[in-house]
Amino acid sequence: MAAGHLVALVLLWAGVGGVLLSAVGLVRLRGRLTRLHALAPGNGVGVLAIAVSVAVEQGAGRAAVKTLFIGVLLALGGTVGTVAVGKAALEESGVGSRR
Repeated sequence: MAAGHLVALVLLWAGVGGVLLSAVGLVRLRGRLTRLHALAPGNGVGVLAIAVSVAVEQGAGRAAVKTLFIGVLLALGGTVGTVAVGKAALEESGVGSRR
């Protein structure tokens, strides 16, 4: 087994583990904001680790750069979406409003 393939497998399983732990936290935890916090590792670390794993497996080249770009977009989009949902939940509950 090549060293690159081994690195890709470790990154893949780390990313999948992060996503699965986030899913378990989403199911087990109570409260909207607590659940949003549980999604953070899956959005950030999990998605990026999976994208880097695929890029390592593809080798140096345009395909790997495209894969990394997509991974970064997904990680940033998930983070921005989480912040937007959190702000909407806070506004709905009236916490932190300036009335």
